[in-house]
Amino acid sequence: MPDIHIHREHHLGFEEARKIGCAWAEKAEEKFAMDCTYEEGDTQDTLHFSRAGINGTLLVDAIQFEMKAELGFLLGAFKARIEAEIGEQLDALLNAPRPGAGKAASAKKQAPATAAAPKA
Repeated sequence: MPDIHIHREHHLGFEEARKIGCAWAEKAEEKFAMDCTYEEGDTQDTLHFSRAGINGTLLVDAIQFEMKAELGFLLGAFKARIEAEIGEQLDALLNAPRPGAGKAASAKKQAPATAAAPKA
């Protein structure tokens, strides 16, 4: 059986990565009619997904996402297309703007400059 292996490193931290893992599970359920089970752990989460012709896992931790999936015979012919589509979806989620990102930098830029005290 053909295998799919997708690996993406990130610098989001575990909580943000968990949000992305959950978002990917929702998309997989909606777009691909996958059955998804998301198991939260202390340092790593595991998403199990399956449907006719495919089953696999997405491991989510503080520094990486790692997806491994096995395709059945019929879907094996579409391996490259499936792998590209899943990779693009994961990349889109990783690159999406996140609420609160960059607020500290924006606040610094917008903070009014304090005037120097007049000399006596």
